[in-house]
Amino acid sequence: MKTIIAAYSGVLRGTGSNVLSALQDLFWLLKSKVEKQLQIISVLQWVLTFLIMGIACTLILMYILCTDCWVIAALYLAWLVFDWNTPKKGGRRSQWVRNWAIWRYFRDYFPIRLVKTHNLLTTRNYIFGYHPHGIMGLGAFCNFSTEATGVSQKFPGIRPYLATLAGNFRMPILRDYLMSGGICPVNRDSIDYILSKNGSGNAIIIVVGGAAESLNCTPGKNSVTLKNRKGFVKLALRHGADLVPVYSFGENEVYKQVIFEEGSWGRWVQKKFQKHIGFAPCIFHGRGLFSSNSWGLLPYSKPITTVVGEPITIPKIDNPSQKDVDFYHSIYVDSLIKLFDKYKSKFGLPETEVLEVN
Repeated sequence: MKTIIAAYSGVLRGTGSNVLSALQDLFWLLKSKVEKQLQIISVLQWVLTFLIMGIACTLILMYILCTDCWVIAALYLAWLVFDWNTPKKGGRRSQWVRNWAIWRYFRDYFPIRLVKTHNLLTTRNYIFGYHPHGIMGLGAFCNFSTEATGVSQKFPGIRPYLATLAGNFRMPILRDYLMSGGICPVNRDSIDYILSKNGSGNAIIIVVGGAAESLNCTPGKNSVTLKNRKGFVKLALRHGADLVPVYSFGENEVYKQVIFEEGSWGRWVQKKFQKHIGFAPCIFHGRGLFSSNSWGLLPYSKPITTVVGEPITIPKIDNPSQKDVDFYHSIYVDSLIKLFDKYKSKFGLPETEVLEVN
């Protein structure tokens, strides 16, 4: 506010070029403030979508059923039954939604970048292993479910499908919102369909570490849950889909959370939720809505750089043995570590930093 008053005073006192310069300063100051607010709003809407949209839409639909507008809810429920299996068949993406201006503000809030290291052939299908999960997988969403970082320009002819919990697609309205961005359920039916009945040029992005990995994410720590995660390798072998390691530098920096030690009551509760519901509740915080010095649900404005590594050619084996799975899993782990080591110093990490593979 003081800066605005000073600029305005300069306009009153100055003449000629001084007046023009002061007006330009005032214009750019106001523009930057507006853009910052739009960035905050864009991120806040996604955080609320992630946390409460599914439950909120379900409750609203139930309420409408009890009002004079019950016909609207009944029609939507009839449509929901008819459309129930669409998420398992590649979904219903919308280029219009993926290109919303709000996603560019979302990108610039952190900011988020997508780095391409190799070309991808449109005659092949791919499974991207995304690491680490972080609290909300913000880099995965921005890079692969929107066009904010130019994924379609960087990888022409490749259709990205970000895979997430199948339970999200049982929630009214939320399911349609997710599908519009090219998000699909992370289950075998959905992945089999995309990799076998949807042609070539498909890339399924799987956040391999899942809920278990999110429980250990904290600023300053680069660790992935991968040693015993081999299902995605088996899927790649069954379909002959190439594996692509992806590492997002800064994903763990945007939220702080309470880490419960193994054997503690808190970790016991988290594992029970993970086992029976599919996600693990985390106690986390970011910055406040009006101040970066207070606590809140907004993530911290820390840069996230997602590096897409070199594809690993995978043969098609209808019934891969455990030996086959272990062999290509080890190649994948080595490729991920090499990717991390090659780019870590470029994105703010010391040369001595080591990727911890659990």
